[in-house]
Amino acid sequence: MTDWLATCRLCVADIREVLERLPTRVEREPVLRRGEGGDDTTAIDQGAEDAVVERLAALREDFVLVSEELGERTFGAGGARRVVVDPIDGSVNAKRGIPFFSFSLAVAEGATMGDVVFGYVYDFGTGEEWTAERGKGAFLGGAQLGAVGPKDRIEILSFEGTTTAAIAEKAPRVLVLADRVRIMGSLALSLCHLAHGRVDAVCSLKEARSVDIAAAQLLVRECGIAIELFDDPPFASAPLDLVTRSRVAAGASPELVATLAAAIR
Repeated sequence: MTDWLATCRLCVADIREVLERLPTRVEREPVLRRGEGGDDTTAIDQGAEDAVVERLAALREDFVLVSEELGERTFGAGGARRVVVDPIDGSVNAKRGIPFFSFSLAVAEGATMGDVVFGYVYDFGTGEEWTAERGKGAFLGGAQLGAVGPKDRIEILSFEGTTTAAIAEKAPRVLVLADRVRIMGSLALSLCHLAHGRVDAVCSLKEARSVDIAAAQLLVRECGIAIELFDDPPFASAPLDLVTRSRVAAGASPELVATLAAAIR
């Protein structure tokens, strides 16, 4: 049986080697092609994904891989298990050398978000390691999360999936809901920070894909924090693919999430 935590740590080491091989913007940001997820695939995206795919192939396990650049690939006999990977979440930060980007991997025993049983997110800036197992809790560096959660009143709201135009349009709509806004550049990490109570709500202004959130959403849900896709049907039934896209809202309670989603629509 695969030790997924150990495998994730090996993937992180592999990606670190890629980062060292491509040390600056000059090497990292050339666009190589259009990824299956719809975004430009830069040299840093491709290098990180190649390293992770090679590592996963060496497991010789049966699963379907869902990854941002290559799309879906069957390993072994495939089957119900899905491994959902974003080799670099926060690619713009990564290629520019801003130390706020992550590697995330989720393991699901089925084809929907509700089937995710293991989530892993690694912050390459801080070295923080975020993990979750369904029914067993969420952890930061081995210490269980949940003792301190987000506030019921939004002091800090994290926006992700942003452009200047999107912020100009949407920010005025949350004036009465949030005291402060943070825009960091990695949806996975922002959700991890929500699970730890560092921020009080997270909202993506651009439609997210399963690779962006599959791992981090498990941390959020294991901490009893509400999260919803407000462009598509219920969160737990959302398919783990690269086709389905929806904006995401998360916060201390379902009522707060509904209010935030209504403001952003």
